[in-house]
Amino acid sequence: MAKKITKKIKLQIPAGKATPAPPVGTVLGPAGINLQEFCTKYNDATRDKMGDVVPVEITVYEDRTFDFVLKTPPTAFLIKKYAKIKSGSTKGSKDIVATIKKSELREIAETKLPDLNAYTVEDAMNIVEGTALNMGVKVEE
Repeated sequence: MAKKITKKIKLQIPAGKATPAPPVGTVLGPAGINLQEFCTKYNDATRDKMGDVVPVEITVYEDRTFDFVLKTPPTAFLIKKYAKIKSGSTKGSKDIVATIKKSELREIAETKLPDLNAYTVEDAMNIVEGTALNMGVKVEE
């Protein structure tokens, strides 16, 4: 018989840096799961992605066990990383703060493809380009 799910929790945590302290502890503590066990498993699973923010979807079961699924880093995070900026424009596409190359846009789209609502890399590139423009990041040929 399948375990009964009591809660699904979504968090964005820097890879390899989960600790039982807030914000992880304050979100997962009330769910009743072992914080140290989660942090150890998450840090081991994300050790190769150090420096990135990795979203995680945690499924908590009735017997206080849990499973988690790692997602791809947020599109905005990847765009800022490639453009080497701290934050996007506050005025959106009216104020261009950085540029990225089409090849970098393709790399971001290929990374994000599993989590996007797109079937081809070209479709994913259109989605990522829209996010980039809204952040004030222009895409060059």
